[in-house]
Amino acid sequence: MAKLLGDSDLMGHDVMARAIDVMELAFRARLDNKIVSPPRHHVSFGEHGDLVFTVGGILGEAPLAGFRVYDTFQNSKQSQIVAVWSANEGRLKGLVLGERLGAVRTGAIGGVAIRHLSSQNAKSVAVIGSGIQARTQLAAAAAVRAISTVRVYSRDVVNRNAFAQEMQRDLNVEVTPVESVAKATMDADIVICATSSRTPILNSADLTPGVHVNTIGPKLVGEHEIGLDVADTAKIIATDAPEQARAYASPFFLAGTRHENRMIDLAELVSAPGRTRSSPEDITLFCSVGLAGTEVLLASALLDAS
Repeated sequence: MAKLLGDSDLMGHDVMARAIDVMELAFRARLDNKIVSPPRHHVSFGEHGDLVFTVGGILGEAPLAGFRVYDTFQNSKQSQIVAVWSANEGRLKGLVLGERLGAVRTGAIGGVAIRHLSSQNAKSVAVIGSGIQARTQLAAAAAVRAISTVRVYSRDVVNRNAFAQEMQRDLNVEVTPVESVAKATMDADIVICATSSRTPILNSADLTPGVHVNTIGPKLVGEHEIGLDVADTAKIIATDAPEQARAYASPFFLAGTRHENRMIDLAELVSAPGRTRSSPEDITLFCSVGLAGTEVLLASALLDAS
């Protein structure tokens, strides 16, 4: 019988560590052309919004197939479903319901980027934003680096204070809420920008030499949370799915700039560790867009472990 998991089954530190391991395997398989990951597909329901599908999986000895679907309906809490099939057996392995799996998957991909792009000695993190994506990105950073201090800024004082209290308790590291982006990013080794802002909230003047930046929020032309000058200063720009970046209905925020063709597939960096930083002062940038199929792989691993 197919299994069913929900958000409450995806809690705990071991879930993020497992998720990062799954994402590492996924990116290695991607270079071997074993990942099935077409760009996501939107089905419009007029003024109500869209259903969004990501379909994918992995080929090989234990092939998996599946999909994730979520909605953009007005007043929606963005409920989500991930379904996983064993392609060898033609059997539905199970379903994962709720928003947490998508956030954990995105966080884990961010963790892989931090592992391969940030300084190995990185200890301090700046978090811009205080939602679920900011939480899972920070948890992933703490899973791959020996983080000792965190500063968080978001526009809502109550939210950033709550974030600091919760993440300090969960990660057992010092998390301090601050009043500005500049105070958060001062001397930070890693910057996580996970906001809903459609105007730049993070600019190059906020960055310290040697920093690594993960951007999770909006990244479309005319609607992006980081300034183009961040890309100007970045020695390396990577993304998890270049084909997805090219497939947005609205152009990706680097489209038409000199950086458009600079983006490296994260899979190449995972398969060739150590090639990212030629100087301790290099600034690196990871643009998260969501590699299709990785939700299916993670759901399968969590279903197997349940």
